[in-house]
Amino acid sequence: MDSHQRFLYDASKLLAPVVRAFDQRYQRYGASPHGVFWKDAEFQRRRYEILITIFNDADRAGGLTIHDFGCGYGAFFDFLKDRPVMHRSRYIGTEISGPLVAAARERIDDQRTHFVRALSATETADYTFVSGTFNMHMRADETDWLAYIKATLAQLWERSRKGLAFNMLRHDAPEKFCDLYYADAELFRKFCLREFSTDVRLTNDDPLPDWTIFVRRR
Repeated sequence: MDSHQRFLYDASKLLAPVVRAFDQRYQRYGASPHGVFWKDAEFQRRRYEILITIFNDADRAGGLTIHDFGCGYGAFFDFLKDRPVMHRSRYIGTEISGPLVAAARERIDDQRTHFVRALSATETADYTFVSGTFNMHMRADETDWLAYIKATLAQLWERSRKGLAFNMLRHDAPEKFCDLYYADAELFRKFCLREFSTDVRLTNDDPLPDWTIFVRRR
């Protein structure tokens, strides 16, 4: 078994409880912010507004391939679809929940989109976005979860030509729940500087309980 196969095997076991949770949540709430464990549509939109600050002026003119890792029912595409950045652009949505992938394909009839069920990036994009995807670990061992996140970020970075933007819940969030993972922003900032690029930016996203890291190739 090569390293990529080992990663997928280990990740599939670690993520099995997460997949079940998302499948059940979608069955209850459907294609909505609550259906993917978001607090509400406003907090979802605010996260997207922060993530797209990675784009420079040339990027905002379009002609990009955008990868949404952990795309849910395709809400990020809904947010992007009428913006100039999607002119002559392509959107790839990757998701581990079968019902959510099916919902995205059913909801969104747009030739610019491609939705795939997978545990890692299946093709290369200009930019990769990861919004909330690492937050729910369903009480997994935190050492294993951290290793999974780092391995996934490394694989996504390899498949990102221009940059990577991801958010996570702050370790000092004012309210915490046992099934969620709260991350040390400085640990991940140093990891990205060491492993990916010297162009790393970290933001504290108050009033959201998040931080966001932006990594660009130099």
